Amino acid sequence: MSATQLTFLGAVTAIASAVAVATYRLGLTPPAPPPRLGRRGLKRHHALGHDARFAASEPTMRYVAGVIAWLPLGGARRRADARIAAAGDYLGLTPDEYFALSVLGGAAGAAAGWLLGGGDDLFLIVAGVTVGAILPRNRVAGEATRRRRQIARGLPPAIDLAALCLGAGMDFPGALRQVTDAAAVKDALHEELRTILRELELGHTRRSALEGFAARVESEEVRDFVAAVVQAEQRGNPLAEVLRIQAEVLRQRRTVRGEEAAARASVLMIGPLVMLILSVLCLILGPLLLRSVAAFAGGGG
Repeated sequence: MSATQLTFLGAVTAIASAVAVATYRLGLTPPAPPPRLGRRGLKRHHALGHDARFAASEPTMRYVAGVIAWLPLGGARRRADARIAAAGDYLGLTPDEYFALSVLGGAAGAAAGWLLGGGDDLFLIVAGVTVGAILPRNRVAGEATRRRRQIARGLPPAIDLAALCLGAGMDFPGALRQVTDAAAVKDALHEELRTILRELELGHTRRSALEGFAARVESEEVRDFVAAVVQAEQRGNPLAEVLRIQAEVLRQRRTVRGEEAAARASVLMIGPLVMLILSVLCLILGPLLLRSVAAFAGGGG
């Protein structure tokens, strides 16, 4: 046997051994444990009970997450954890499960592209992998945006009610509890206020609980509210009056944003209106122009 053949045989043996070891190691990897405590545990329990598709795919997702847990993704995990928290701990996902959903989505997209292209269209396969991998990220980002807008809309009246309760002699946790109890709709703001109350009951300071609220919801309205309450606590200002002023400022800001959006909409409508007018003119003048051309051609003939 020549040296080239021996080298080739050794390379094949090494590759086969590496594949066998990797397969054996993957087979021993346990699924990632699901979150059971805190808000993520509650969200996972709710998702498993109300979403049949997620319940069916959850074991596979946890197994892939167990494999991903071996990868050194420190900074990426922190960013993913922040995205999931901003989305209200969507489905009770952990960062590794978030990445696992992208992997599974990419695999499903590749299979769909392979089937649509008959196994020969590389473009469809690559497009399927790309779309499937970014869908979980877009879904989590969309949920975070929805929650942020919902909280921004509901914050001014909630602050007004809290100010009234403080003026009536309640303390800050009691005012927040009154706001949550009086809420007709259990939306994202109600959930965040309940989280603040639970943290206060567990011994967190008011500042840390509110700063956690601002960290979870990246909104200018929430940052201003948290800064106003923390500053009032530090300086000893009357909190009820501070909250009344804050609610009025938030309403004025929302009014200004509405007027700006209306002004932008009127400008954006100019283009479609011009196209519509040109289309109508073409429909009206087109036949007349064609008759004139036909008459001129007939007269010339």
